[in-house]
Amino acid sequence: MRVWFDILTPKQVVFFEPMVRRLRGRGHRVVCTSRSYREASELARVRGLSTVQVGRHGGGTRAGKLAAGVRRVGGMVPVVSDLDPDLAVSFCSPDAAFVARGLGIDHIAFIDAPHSHKVLRLAAPLVQRLLVPWIVTKESIARHGIPRARVVQYRSIDGAITARRRPAGARGRLPVDPSKRTILVRPTETQASYTDGSNVADGVIGALAGAFPSENILVLSRYAEQTRRVRSLFGRAVTVINMSYDGRRLLDNCDVFVGSGGTMTAEAALSGVPTVSYNGVPNVVEEYLVRRRLAARETTGAGIRRRVGRILASGASARRAAASRASKEAAAMEDPYDCLARVAASMGRPL
Repeated sequence: MRVWFDILTPKQVVFFEPMVRRLRGRGHRVVCTSRSYREASELARVRGLSTVQVGRHGGGTRAGKLAAGVRRVGGMVPVVSDLDPDLAVSFCSPDAAFVARGLGIDHIAFIDAPHSHKVLRLAAPLVQRLLVPWIVTKESIARHGIPRARVVQYRSIDGAITARRRPAGARGRLPVDPSKRTILVRPTETQASYTDGSNVADGVIGALAGAFPSENILVLSRYAEQTRRVRSLFGRAVTVINMSYDGRRLLDNCDVFVGSGGTMTAEAALSGVPTVSYNGVPNVVEEYLVRRRLAARETTGAGIRRRVGRILASGASARRAAASRASKEAAAMEDPYDCLARVAASMGRPL
């Protein structure tokens, strides 16, 4: 069978990578499209996942996103027509939804973000099935225009799957002093359609740099302009890197992770890394992590400083406790591929 994946973000690279490799191992022909977007392109290169680049990321404005989306849809038509896939799979990509519907291709999409209203309103009504973690209610998805019967829940959160991967890429030293402890910080996704573009991570980074000058403060930046901003604000007090490093490798080599509550926060928590969420984008996955004590929520500079200080003071015991909770939680979760396979088979597309 011919299967087309549209892969747009770093999270989608590591979420879909095992599915792509599994399908290819079973003899299916799989083509992955992507777009020119530094984080996703770099991580796909690091992970060795080949993609066909069509179009680019539209930036942080509505006009930019619209213009880039229109051009990308037009560019994908000949690529997808040539493949003539039996099935399309995406992470609720509006571009893929438009092309699949226009070409009469069955489309199964995943999403774990009911707060991504703009994406859901565009894509959800056009897909045949929408697969969501069990903590996402069908009602929160169906109100965006897809019948409740076409929403399928699976018992896992996506961070549990991405946390299972082995690190890839350069094996040399990270750009930090190995004699110091490392605090890894992930800024908010300021260009996403569901954010207001505010740089709430600036206060978080500043609080950590001021409180822990003798430790490594490692900032995993999302965009080139974000990199420039952090460097201009904090100089040598922090080390800024990008996705030329697999996030999995970074998590394996940090003492505490501080994230906005998104994908990498979930991955860190379910990897057994002591995790603090500053809840930059409130969402159901972050709420679940906090409720299950897999991550701690602190939304003020003072609270973050105190929490990180306690974790660092606890040393190895904090890591052991986090790893124990994560292991028990992750063991109860299913592989989303199995849900994809069940749903595809029910549609006459056995994988």
